[in-house]
Amino acid sequence: MSETTASTEAPEAPRSRWTDWRVWLGVAITVGCIWYVAKDVPMSEVASALRRADLWTLLVVSVPAHVLSIYLRALRWRHLTNPIAPMSRGLLYKAQSVGFLVNNLVPLRMGEFVRSWYLARETGTRGAAILGTVVLERVLDIVCVLLMAGASIGLLGARAGDGLLAEGAVLLLPTGFVPLAGLIALRFAPAAVLRGVEWAMRPFPQDARDFVSGNLLRFTEGLAAISGGTHLWWILFHSITIWLLVGALPMTAGLVAFELPPEVTASTDRLVYVSWLLLAAVGVAVAIPSAPGFFGVYQLAFTAVLRPLGVDDATSLALGLLVWLVFWASFTLQGFVVLRLGGISFAELTAASGKAPTNDRR
Repeated sequence: MSETTASTEAPEAPRSRWTDWRVWLGVAITVGCIWYVAKDVPMSEVASALRRADLWTLLVVSVPAHVLSIYLRALRWRHLTNPIAPMSRGLLYKAQSVGFLVNNLVPLRMGEFVRSWYLARETGTRGAAILGTVVLERVLDIVCVLLMAGASIGLLGARAGDGLLAEGAVLLLPTGFVPLAGLIALRFAPAAVLRGVEWAMRPFPQDARDFVSGNLLRFTEGLAAISGGTHLWWILFHSITIWLLVGALPMTAGLVAFELPPEVTASTDRLVYVSWLLLAAVGVAVAIPSAPGFFGVYQLAFTAVLRPLGVDDATSLALGLLVWLVFWASFTLQGFVVLRLGGISFAELTAASGKAPTNDRR
């Protein structure tokens, strides 16, 4: 491995994150979400719904789907990173896995920085360029989620568009399309964007301005896939596969595993549409700050979708808890397996999460 890699050594552990107000905001939102979905629900009814659930159906479908989902994300990421440097599917899968692991266990969604650091360390590429591909990937996911939410509501009819989900999707529209427009501008008109950034940073010291401008230039290296060609088509193909097919399977398995009204299970088509709507709702919900692992907002998404469709709140909460637990355990265990096989400690990852991967030694 080259000695000129980007942040090849994990930085020293940062001071405790529990002093960061953003951590406590996430905890407060998680507590608020759980209170909202459970406030009038007898826990005995939730327990009864869990006992009646077909756990084996959920596990047999969901666990392989979660493993395949990470692998497909690695394939998509390969087309985003290829303009920077060729990278193996296996390495990209490992980076994705450790990123999800950190997101599930560490506050502030630091998994995106950790997987950027990990990949930069293993390949000797620029950390800022890798982070650029991660930002582009996340913006693509937001756009997919919002489009899927709108399409699902349209296919299911007026009742599906009632309540929190529709309002949340409308509020999040700018978070998808405004950043995408910004990334496109940065890709095709970097000089103009840099001039704007430099103008906005005039009150700051020269060192800070140079740091931001330099890393922004490196960041643009990770946006080369926007240019079009074969890579762009594969990125779109993998995004559709991830969201409409593989990602929806655990939702479908969860719906089948519980006793739900005909409004949800009347036909195969309707079951698929509700699965897409649930997945989109989860995608919208996890954009909200929360505790590690998306607990609370995940369950809120299930209640927001299923309540207008006639599912009682106890069953919605039970379904949200069980589907979330299988998701959390599957992604977390994959991450720990990668750490075990790769000889990396979790402490090293958490130390890396305290620093953005932008300090290139080139």
